[in-house]
Amino acid sequence: MLPKLTKLKGMALDLLFPQWCIGCGGEGSFLCQACQRNLSRISPPICPRCGKPQSNGQLCSGCIEWSATIDGIRSPFRFEGVIREAVHQLKYRNLRAIVPSLAVLLNDYIRTLTLPADVLVPVPLHRKRLRERGYNQSLLLAKGLGRLNGLPIIDSCLVRQKDTPPQARTSTVEERRDNVIGVFSCRDDQLRDRKVLLIDDVATSGATLDACATVLKASGAASVWALVLAREI
Repeated sequence: MLPKLTKLKGMALDLLFPQWCIGCGGEGSFLCQACQRNLSRISPPICPRCGKPQSNGQLCSGCIEWSATIDGIRSPFRFEGVIREAVHQLKYRNLRAIVPSLAVLLNDYIRTLTLPADVLVPVPLHRKRLRERGYNQSLLLAKGLGRLNGLPIIDSCLVRQKDTPPQARTSTVEERRDNVIGVFSCRDDQLRDRKVLLIDDVATSGATLDACATVLKASGAASVWALVLAREI
């Protein structure tokens, strides 16, 4: 009976609040199949660390100069066009209903990779920003992905202890890295010896993800990779 009631409830909601594609405006879903096919994807060869396109598949010049702790960052899409609008709608317009669609895209992508991962850890928000927004979009994405691939989620260990300006407001890589120094900490050692897959919506310089990886490895994590929906190129 409950599954039937859930299905009927979903049908009723679809009638009252039909889904419109954020790309083309067509009715039926938040991301129609045609718009999904036209998303700006990041295809190999890529830099093995930051995941940006790199013609020779070797470390890019930025990563050669970057003493990073994170093992690598992977993303299926460039932060532009429809994906940029999807992130904006999720992050700033409270369109949490788009999460299942985005989680499917992430899951389809991760199935093509061989990342070491036995736990998902969302990049945390500071409690002040969490109160303002009402939700952490990275946690929503992690939950959506976890429902599809079965990986457990631990969101109580890694915390953001400082409320710093958003990375998008900084203009250089150096400023972004300075902006996240000492920002994160681990409450306990429940991630000790775990292979962590960090989940976030967007990566710019990778500084935030690397700052998370630094404290996670200091607390005993065996490895730390990051999976983000989109990244700036």
